[in-house]
Amino acid sequence: MASLQELLAQKESLDRRIEETKKSERGTAIAKVRALMDEYGLTVADLGSRSAPKAKPAGTGNKVAAKYRNTSTGETWSGRGLQPRWLKAALASGRKIEDFAV
Repeated sequence: MASLQELLAQKESLDRRIEETKKSERGTAIAKVRALMDEYGLTVADLGSRSAPKAKPAGTGNKVAAKYRNTSTGETWSGRGLQPRWLKAALASGRKIEDFAV
């Protein structure tokens, strides 16, 4: 079984070889990209931004149109999430939700 020092030396050697291979293959990849750009007449501007499009954070969806409106105050509710207090109070007093439909 190999000692810790031998294994660390092997790891260091492999890390160097990995970096050398990356540099070599990177050069080849750049050459291929340049050849394709020349072939199709592309410029760097044609490639767009360098960063990937950012994903929307959870909970930042689009606005939803109001489905219910309190005619006395103008407050609205989309029908999503918890019912607003004004609507709960009106429903508790005997009114129907259809009375508030937009």
